[in-house]
Amino acid sequence: MQRLLNVTTVLSVLLMALVLFSVRRSHIRVEYSVSWLAAAVILFALSRSSSALTWIAGQLGLEDPPLALMLLIFCVFVIVIYRLSVVISDLKDSNIAMAQRLAIVEFQLQSRLPESPLRSSLSSPLSSNEK
Repeated sequence: MQRLLNVTTVLSVLLMALVLFSVRRSHIRVEYSVSWLAAAVILFALSRSSSALTWIAGQLGLEDPPLALMLLIFCVFVIVIYRLSVVISDLKDSNIAMAQRLAIVEFQLQSRLPESPLRSSLSSPLSSNEK
């Protein structure tokens, strides 16, 4: 069991370092890194406290504390992935709404312009590529 706890400790520290490095390099936004940092801290705390892990295993009705650790790791990452799925869904909805607003603005602009070169270039991207 101690070897598993040590491996989990190393992996949680590596996850923290990776997230902090990614934030510093602007590969991940700060608001999204909080979930990953919280997950890494929870894993670190669980891997360093075998008595807490034994207690949690007992509360879950599991005889094996490493099994409880794996279950908790799974649950933490499912929560993080669910949160990111919600964010992605919101971004997709916002992207669709923005594309619809842009299409409305383009239509209104085309209907107000008299016949001109600008109007023909706005009419459709295919018509300018076909020339």
